[in-house]
Amino acid sequence: MEKESKLQFLPITLFSTVMGLAGLTLALRAAETHLGFTAQFDGIAAGITGSIFIVLIIFYSLKTLHYPNEVKKELKHPIKLSFFPAFSISLILCAMILLPYHQKGALMLWSAGAVIQLIFTLYVMSQWLLSGHFHIGHISPPWFIPVVGNILVPVAGSKLVSIEISWFYFSIGLLYWLVLLTLIFQRKIGHSQLPLKLFPTLFILIAPPAVGFLSYVNMTGQMDGFARFLYFSAVFVAILLVVNLQRFLRLPFFISWWAYSFPVAALTIATAVMFEMTSWRGYWWAAYGLLLILIVIIAILVIRTLSALLKGQLLIPEEE
Repeated sequence: MEKESKLQFLPITLFSTVMGLAGLTLALRAAETHLGFTAQFDGIAAGITGSIFIVLIIFYSLKTLHYPNEVKKELKHPIKLSFFPAFSISLILCAMILLPYHQKGALMLWSAGAVIQLIFTLYVMSQWLLSGHFHIGHISPPWFIPVVGNILVPVAGSKLVSIEISWFYFSIGLLYWLVLLTLIFQRKIGHSQLPLKLFPTLFILIAPPAVGFLSYVNMTGQMDGFARFLYFSAVFVAILLVVNLQRFLRLPFFISWWAYSFPVAALTIATAVMFEMTSWRGYWWAAYGLLLILIVIIAILVIRTLSALLKGQLLIPEEE
């Protein structure tokens, strides 16, 4: 019998913190590159992101070694299953952070992330299609995470390897973004509502079109109608969520609050790129406003997460 410890309850969902912090790092860099932001904080953010990622890898590896049954449970869980690609996404994001400084190192991280991302995507989708224990009530925004990982691959991949590989991943992500978006609306409108702890994950809906925009522009090098379709799809989802912001402000803290971070970071970067490619000043103001919001979100998330950890409220058994 496995001896119980805090390590046993280390959730795979914590890798979403790395996604959020990496998103902040890249958003700060985008502000420096595209908006003329002079305070170079992205290096500090990169160091913090990398350190937390390494710590999580070490402790989750120990959990895998000492509590393999707990990991197996997460691999079968209808929600937690979709957070395993957060690990491969974090590898890809770290490759993007490293790219301007060390291309070979970035290529190694990106290659590992892309391969693991494909493996996780195949595993997750096999579970959805063939396991027989998923139903419409299990569908939720975290199911987009494997999709976002595929759409993210070309952002750095278009600079590192054959463009054909980037189009392969982009096609997977784009197709299943649309499929899952349809299923999410079907679940929300015709079936049960999301549990309170999953409400923040609705912000994940911003990420696929925002990241898709960045990938598409990197692969084609142009701002055309499809690029604008992706960007404004993300903008509309963001507006829809902001209109209902009071619903989110009343929620108690869950680790799922980290779902606010990466999607806002992706939209911030996309808006900075829109300014660079169109020179419309409105995008400049919007990008700066989003960056400020993102910094506030990350600060709140870090404080609340550390507080929960110190109070012993983080590494505990979760209610199903």
